[in-house]
Amino acid sequence: MHVDHTKNIIEVNSVSFAYASVSVLSDITFAIHAGDYLGIIGPNGSGKTSLLKVMLGLVRAQKGSVTLFGKPIEKYKEWHRIGYVPQKATSFDPLFPATVREIVAMGRYGKRGLFHWLTARDNEVIDRALQEVEMTAFADRLIGDLSGGQQQRVFIARALAGEPDIIFLDEPTVGVDMRTQEEFYALLRRLNQEKGITLVLVSHDIHVISREVTELACINERLVYYGEPRAFIEGDYLNALYGCVNCAHPHKDQNHV
Repeated sequence: MHVDHTKNIIEVNSVSFAYASVSVLSDITFAIHAGDYLGIIGPNGSGKTSLLKVMLGLVRAQKGSVTLFGKPIEKYKEWHRIGYVPQKATSFDPLFPATVREIVAMGRYGKRGLFHWLTARDNEVIDRALQEVEMTAFADRLIGDLSGGQQQRVFIARALAGEPDIIFLDEPTVGVDMRTQEEFYALLRRLNQEKGITLVLVSHDIHVISREVTELACINERLVYYGEPRAFIEGDYLNALYGCVNCAHPHKDQNHV
């Protein structure tokens, strides 16, 4: 998909955020454009997840502002336009008595509202979301009976069921094997390039993400880098990001701050 750099759908302006007296984000400014596939990377405790939560309105910045589709976040109401697959979305009671289809159907209620019967149109969207993630054959299976990778596909389908313009994913490949990760990234690539959905992906894996995304935001409390992945790889940014020379990126982010 062509990225439209003249159309900002999310703007983060001079955002600072702290837990108690501990600064987590300091003076962060950047924009997400229509069609972007943005990767947010950084070391443990760098503020990646906190930045995501600020953009989603789950926590409020102490300073600065966030604009969603041209509206201040405090006044934004069209949350169905934004899909969210949180950290450890699959960490729930394996005996939870819900089928794959029922989980995906939950994504329609952000658009339809609670206590509304699903229409034929809703069911068509649910069917299409299951098809997009190649989980149609599992529609009647209990969610707890699926593998971690299959569960992640279901939660992406739940986000797709809301027909969002943008989907945020927070460390979606943690705990799944390499083959499943490759299939998962192929799915995200297709959603971005063929379906035109803007994606924002938080990850700890610099090398994989830099191959996949169109833009990189590198966070270590401050915004260390924002731009094309190639320029990051070719530039001398790892020292600023991790505070070391020729350092290897972490393979597992233990502190999801």
